Amino acid sequence: QVPLVDSGGGLVQAGGSLRLSCAASGRTFSSYAMGWFRRGPGLERDFVAVISWNGGSARYADSVKGRFTISRDNAKNTVYLQMNSLKFEDTAVYYCAAGPLVATAPEKYAYWGQGTQVTVSS
Repeated sequence: QVPLVDSGGGLVQAGGSLRLSCAASGRTFSSYAMGWFRRGPGLERDFVAVISWNGGSARYADSVKGRFTISRDNAKNTVYLQMNSLKFEDTAVYYCAAGPLVATAPEKYAYWGQGTQVTVSS
């Protein structure tokens, strides 16, 4: 089990920034790849970003590339998503997830946070 707690969401104007955090419990955090997904109103849960267990590699959805940065601090059992130049279409509930591999499909992830709402006003 890897309990995950997402935080950092909120209301921001278009063009602004937010940093999401995902804190994990337990001593196995550093062995998992960590991903961020989002679900917009009436939409499926979409891949946003993923980082490998040691932070050595990361992948991004085309829609956020160049604006979002995923990072992790294994000493703090925390993964971050820095979101810059936010757009109205970034509005969604954002979820972090832990899985054994660097993957973009949500079904590859075993553990999920509860989600944090990000609302971007235009």
